[in-house]
Amino acid sequence: MKYLKLPMVLFALVILVGCERTAFQDAQGETLDWDELRGQWVVVNYWAEWCKPCLEEIPELNALDETEKATVLGVNFDGITGQALRDVGAKMDIRFRMLAEDPGPELGWKLPVGLPASYVVTPEGELLEARFGPQTKEGLLELMQ
Repeated sequence: MKYLKLPMVLFALVILVGCERTAFQDAQGETLDWDELRGQWVVVNYWAEWCKPCLEEIPELNALDETEKATVLGVNFDGITGQALRDVGAKMDIRFRMLAEDPGPELGWKLPVGLPASYVVTPEGELLEARFGPQTKEGLLELMQ
């Protein structure tokens, strides 16, 4: 009987590990379940307050996020969190969801070497492309065709 318990315990552990979900904290303190974004395009944008091209790009990303085609998630390159992040986001008129943590390490991405940087993720959850420099709504939508 004790030999039957070990396979059942191992099976249960495999099932539990397989159910582990990737989740990130957003600027509001809410949890974002990465798997819930499946079925839609996602653009993860790295930005900083001191980055002039980032400021120019924000209205384009706001407009993209307002479409049905994609969800935009913002990541502050300087690691600002909490109320400071919310304040900077409001000052910069960021209307898309901001993450309080960098999802890159969990998703196997390297920290971008330049800003702004936009990581485009397919509806299947695969990284399609990393783009550097300011993006436009139209350019990103074209990539998503």
